Amino acid sequence: MSLWLLFRRWAAQNFHALSGRNLLLLVIGYTAISYALLSVVGESALIQSPTDFLYYLVVSASTVGYGDMSPTTVAGKWVVMLFVIPGGLGLFALAVGRVATVFIDYWKQGLLGRRKVSVENHILVLGWNEQRTLHLIKMLQHEEKGHRAIVLCVRPDIENPLPGEVEFVRAPSFTDSQAMARAGVDTASCIVIDNSEDDVTLSAALFCANQNPKAHILAYFNDESLSGLLKHHCPNVECIPSVAVEMLAKAAIDPGSSELHHELLSTHKGMTQYAVQYPATATPSTIAPLFNGFKQQYEAILIAIDTGNGVELNPPLNRDVPPGAKVFYIADERVEQIDWSKCT
Repeated sequence: MSLWLLFRRWAAQNFHALSGRNLLLLVIGYTAISYALLSVVGESALIQSPTDFLYYLVVSASTVGYGDMSPTTVAGKWVVMLFVIPGGLGLFALAVGRVATVFIDYWKQGLLGRRKVSVENHILVLGWNEQRTLHLIKMLQHEEKGHRAIVLCVRPDIENPLPGEVEFVRAPSFTDSQAMARAGVDTASCIVIDNSEDDVTLSAALFCANQNPKAHILAYFNDESLSGLLKHHCPNVECIPSVAVEMLAKAAIDPGSSELHHELLSTHKGMTQYAVQYPATATPSTIAPLFNGFKQQYEAILIAIDTGNGVELNPPLNRDVPPGAKVFYIADERVEQIDWSKCT
């Protein structure tokens, strides 16, 4: 059996156990022995400078073989045939394989949610409800395209359902400090909590509010009583109650209401509801000029305001709108740049 086959068998058996340190020692040893052998057999042209020598080793090990440098003595040719090329090929294959393994492991860590995300000011989605979560993410992607990144954090043992589109983290629980740190809970600008178990939602919301009190936290509850409990402890958390029963009753009395609500909430179809802040530097106004300005300039309809005391739907035209108030409107698309001077 040739030395090359013996080396390949040894490499296959010990590749995974070969540490980076040992691989470096092998490369150094191979380089030193090659230099010594070529020097002994008189191949001065191959070792006349460190650059020429390393260039020749790399070209030989990678099987490129430009032919601009080659052994000229008989002994030199035997050294290259029996040691330089076989040893170089083996080490080159080991090095390339090790680098590839590192990149594959890194990719798998991200796919399995074991890697820390490297984003800030992102939207963190906690919970996995299969198609409902995918629909939620698709709507967020439509709204946040080119703006905030989306990070999905789940408890089930699954892989990233949208690789390349969202960052992904798996956590044993949504109160696990290390796992939540990997999801960037302390740097998220918005945290959306949607779980099938309300108790998990409650504990996750309390944990997130403690870790990141500046984030906009939204929590979806099936049981409205728990949302009241959360609001008592975390007044800044926005609780989203289940409205399925209410929509069912409304549609029974006013046919078509469910379709209307669906269109107002959908980011892909028809008119949608949006919110914007009336600039803090703007002069105080009233609803009337804002209502007319939104309609004339942007084909949008102003439907509500929030001056800090809760949302006021369909406010009267003479209602004051102070700087800093939140304005809600309906439009075909979000108005990215509002010229407030034309709306007041």
